[in-house]
Amino acid sequence: MSEDKYENPLSTRYAGKEMQYLYSPEKKFRTWRRLWIALAEAEKELGLPITEEQIDEMKAHADDINFEVAKAREKEVRHDVMAHVYAYGQQCPKAKGIIHLGATSCYVGDNTDIILMAEALDIVRKKLINLMDILARFADTYKDLPTLAFTHFQPAQPTTVGKRSTLWLQDFEMDLHDLDYVRGSLKLLGSKGTTGTQASFLELFDGDQEKVDKLDPLIAEKMGFEACYPVSGQTYSRKVDTRVMNVLAGIASSASKFSNDLRLLQHLKEIEEPFEKDQIGSSAMAYKRNPMRAERMDSLSRYVLTDAANPAITASSQWLERTLDDSANRRISIPEGFLAVDGILNLCLNVADGLVVYPKVIEKHLKEELPFMATENILMDAVKAGGDRQELHEEIRKLSMEAARNVKENGGENNLLELIAQDPAFPLDAKDLEKTMDASAYIGCAPQQVTNYLNQVIRPILKENEDLLGIEVEISV
Repeated sequence: MSEDKYENPLSTRYAGKEMQYLYSPEKKFRTWRRLWIALAEAEKELGLPITEEQIDEMKAHADDINFEVAKAREKEVRHDVMAHVYAYGQQCPKAKGIIHLGATSCYVGDNTDIILMAEALDIVRKKLINLMDILARFADTYKDLPTLAFTHFQPAQPTTVGKRSTLWLQDFEMDLHDLDYVRGSLKLLGSKGTTGTQASFLELFDGDQEKVDKLDPLIAEKMGFEACYPVSGQTYSRKVDTRVMNVLAGIASSASKFSNDLRLLQHLKEIEEPFEKDQIGSSAMAYKRNPMRAERMDSLSRYVLTDAANPAITASSQWLERTLDDSANRRISIPEGFLAVDGILNLCLNVADGLVVYPKVIEKHLKEELPFMATENILMDAVKAGGDRQELHEEIRKLSMEAARNVKENGGENNLLELIAQDPAFPLDAKDLEKTMDASAYIGCAPQQVTNYLNQVIRPILKENEDLLGIEVEISV
């Protein structure tokens, strides 16, 4: 690490090594060379005078990139693609004349961008699948544990810890479907020429349209894609970048919701993110256990959500067949979007796999509110014992207000059951009332919903992707 210049924290603190390598210069320029080889092979197969010896020479130097030669040349010509064509030609004197034949800069630039986005989505997908697996196991473990649910962060009817976690899981499941759709729709630009008309290739093939038509499919096949976009300007439509970044923004949104819920639950001391033995929570307050990982998840997610606007604005502002005002923005926004989401998912995996649940605290909070929630059952039991429903409803309303005042104004406990037991209008004693305090009676279909969702939706997905399960991630600090 250099100490005298800015370094991007996405690389130094957050993203994993695999994603960092994917957006490294080495990966980028090796991909350029693979594309030049694919172009030369396709042109040879379609009849251009390119020899196997030339292609073999290109393949021999596909990975040993002479970066210093390319950098020196770029300073002279101010053109990165031509600098690398020159550097490659220095290593391949026999093939020098046919490298980049008929192509424009976007042949390597745009096709590489698509290839890298496709591979980056595969990395994201692998981590998303593993996160879903962890959350599914958590949901199954705690599907029967009643907990106080909230609407407006005010106590509502109970749910279960496992049921609540399926809300997080379902968000990430939706993200997976969006990712798979966009990943499956990605195509290469192919070899479209300067304005997308393939005029240079029609000239190379002496006007043979049939050969030109075969060129893009050959290149796509050699690069592992099913097809190229049928029409383009000089670049592929920047709408593609927008669709990809929207997938990343969706994941960021899900992660932010997950992290914010965890922060609320950690405040309640019901569930905590993992806290290491020697971890320091605060420089001033030694007792603190701040939810720093969840906070970081939310912080990075916010960055991705705002970053997603960049490709949308860029796509909307492209002129006719192309302008170059997309270049600087895309060099930053797309790699950083992927690096940030990689860091987010690393945090999600780490936190989800180490969640600490405190059932006693959960039970305590539930018991504090349960008497209010039990009033409907108490009312029905009292009516069954001979009481008048309308009179008892008004009486239980008054007693509920009195119990609420005792909690809020006096700082006392919820004494609603005690007040009801003492009220002669209710033909119920303390023992009868205590029976209504079984929290499991108020969780409805929550456990079965968890079971059904896992069995019908999540487990089939995990089964189909079991070869991706079992990754390890590290978070830097």
